[in-house]
Amino acid sequence: MQIGFIGAGNMASAILRGMVRSGKFAPATLFAFDTQGEKTAALAGELGIQAADSAEALLAACDAVVLAVKPNVFPALLPQLGAAARQRDPLMVSIAAGKTIAYIEDLLGYDAPVVRVMPNLNATVGEAMSAYCCSGRVTDEHRALVEAMCGAFGEVMALSESAFPLFGVLAGCAPAFSFQFIDALARAGVKHGMPKADALHIAAQTVLGSAKQILESGAHPWELIDRVCSPGGTTIEGVTSLQADAFDAAVARAVDAALEKDSRI
Repeated sequence: MQIGFIGAGNMASAILRGMVRSGKFAPATLFAFDTQGEKTAALAGELGIQAADSAEALLAACDAVVLAVKPNVFPALLPQLGAAARQRDPLMVSIAAGKTIAYIEDLLGYDAPVVRVMPNLNATVGEAMSAYCCSGRVTDEHRALVEAMCGAFGEVMALSESAFPLFGVLAGCAPAFSFQFIDALARAGVKHGMPKADALHIAAQTVLGSAKQILESGAHPWELIDRVCSPGGTTIEGVTSLQADAFDAAVARAVDAALEKDSRI
């Protein structure tokens, strides 16, 4: 199966790198096109993929097309591709934030097989948390392809489209929340005399390991907290301080604020 990417920006590049490095996708079956030709040429040189001369040429060659352009490009791009897409009927995969399946089908002008995928920033290090939802014409083969693609740069789950706004906050905004927590922890280390670089490395590696504990053990976070907290020890003192300062409530308010903003854009 030939897979093409219209747009070769940071996210498309991260996805393509993951696909090639996974060994499940032959570079010769992957195509890319970007209006900034140097981006396409650079990716083709790095990964050995095919550089298409135009979006139309890419569409003509591919069985699946990943729409990896900015959402504001859709109103001009999709009607331009609509007639050729209807004739060839490729799987259309959108990674554009906030653009629904119905919106994409409307711009294409036909009942297309569309999968909406929401990856996150961590795709750039092969640890994304992605979600996808499908239009009615998407087949089991299409689903398997999308899961293989997303699995090449992290984890993936199927969700209803109605769950995408919340997923976008939990997976899309949470990297920033996590960076903020890591930086706060590191700055506390600096306050007590540790060089920032050392404190930042310690904080980041500790958060990474803690996340792996949850994913690999299947234990509830509070069960793991209890394992770390010795009676009368330093950890329970710090945990109690976080609770007194409404740490959990502050995180919940951040999620509420992001969701409320999403509803207005």
